[in-house]
Amino acid sequence: MNIVLWVIAGLLAVAFGFSGIMKLTQPRAKLVASGQAWAEHAPAGAEKAIGAAELAAAIGLIVPPLVGIATILTPLAATGLVLLMIGAMIVHVVRKEFPMLAPNVVLAILAAIVAWGRFGPHAF
Repeated sequence: MNIVLWVIAGLLAVAFGFSGIMKLTQPRAKLVASGQAWAEHAPAGAEKAIGAAELAAAIGLIVPPLVGIATILTPLAATGLVLLMIGAMIVHVVRKEFPMLAPNVVLAILAAIVAWGRFGPHAF
């Protein structure tokens, strides 16, 4: 199970790392043009804050256990991603973007598995 948790955490780190970097480096208009329509109506700086949270979580999933310091950050990062995905689901439901819910649900479930495993039976 430890290997499965590492693989899931790695996949989540890659996905959210790229997503976070994109949100941090791209202007709002380019995010909207790339299919992230929610950014057009979000408060100023919201996409940058979300991008920073995604990037921090990606780092928190992998770096602490690799260096053996503050490993509690891994399940906390996974929990943060679950909460972030719940927020994303709420935004998509309010905006009636129902096809966008599937990726959020899958990512939330994967992050919840990592949080459960690293808080519980497979902690570092």
